[in-house]
Amino acid sequence: MKPDLFESPDYYNLDDLLTEEHKLIRDAARAWVKRDVSPIIEEAAQKAEFPKSIIPGLAEIGAFGPYIPEEYGGAGLDHISYGLIMQEIERGDSGVRSTASVQSSLVMYPIWQYGSEEQRQKYLPKLASGEFMGAFGLTEPDFGSNPGGMVTNYKDMGDHYLLNGAKLWISNAPFCDIAVVWAKNEEGRIHGLIVERGMEGFTTPETHNKWSLRASATGELLFQDVKVPKENLLPNKSGLGAPLGCLDSARYGIAWGVIGAAMDCYDTALRYAKERIQFGKPIAAFQLQQKKLAEMITEITKAQLLAYRLGQLKNEGKATTSQISMAKRNNVDMAINIAREARQILGGMGITGEYSIMRHMMNLESVITYEGTHDIHLLITGLDITGENAFK
Repeated sequence: MKPDLFESPDYYNLDDLLTEEHKLIRDAARAWVKRDVSPIIEEAAQKAEFPKSIIPGLAEIGAFGPYIPEEYGGAGLDHISYGLIMQEIERGDSGVRSTASVQSSLVMYPIWQYGSEEQRQKYLPKLASGEFMGAFGLTEPDFGSNPGGMVTNYKDMGDHYLLNGAKLWISNAPFCDIAVVWAKNEEGRIHGLIVERGMEGFTTPETHNKWSLRASATGELLFQDVKVPKENLLPNKSGLGAPLGCLDSARYGIAWGVIGAAMDCYDTALRYAKERIQFGKPIAAFQLQQKKLAEMITEITKAQLLAYRLGQLKNEGKATTSQISMAKRNNVDMAINIAREARQILGGMGITGEYSIMRHMMNLESVITYEGTHDIHLLITGLDITGENAFK
């Protein structure tokens, strides 16, 4: 195993904008990734296995619900801290960051924001510690970009709800202890329900043969006449806006996270270019390689500034869905382009597991699709600036 020599680029001295607490939180996450993720992640990806051994470490660095109040087991941090943690984790692997994002933004967030006090006390501390792992059930086999068309439904049976349907492409599904599931009631209104492992009729088959996010567990959530206690309904928000609010939080984390993947690809390519000798000198001395590297650091810097300003807006409660959408789309596009260019700098070595670049590139093909595709986010921005809805 090659040592993790990563050095974080900071071309515009963004560290000067961070508080000492921000830097301590980021550095702790960075050190954990170097120690506990980098040595095992290539093998995990090759084997297509999620390394469950890292779950306690994710909890220790505050990756599970960092902005959740301390009274519920969270760290009570601000949104820039959350972003920095996601950046460092995704520098290690997008699949590991996906695990943390789902736990934080798609499971803990809706319980905290939409749940009852009893639900918060029951689930959030165990989710924050990693004792419980969660999944988020929105996407269905026939409804991805159009989640409002979902067919998963539940009926009021008097003393419980009866849930039927299926969810697809669900991170953490194979090993989740609970799932926050979105389904329509008999009037067609969307509500969230907490479904627990062990409820009869609830199964979570794993999705195999993935070329992307291979170190992340993906699966289905299947419901066949599942009896869900009425106290497991999230009472404080319904309608499509409820799950979309969770996606805002997840997309925000992605906007930061993919910067980490881009940084890792850039750092790897820069280091290789300085060491690889061709025609009697390092390939870093050739104009076309310098062009690639210069464009990479420029795009990373722009993405850092975009994410930092968005973090400020989130802290102030001013970040809009459209602003978050722009950052998610731009930064993922930036990262995947950098991964592709970095792979070219490494030539044939770029496709091997000796370097992280090809793994990042494959992972980002999923990240550019989930939590809203690249094209959907363009239309969200288009709707915001023109007032014209291109979805219908």
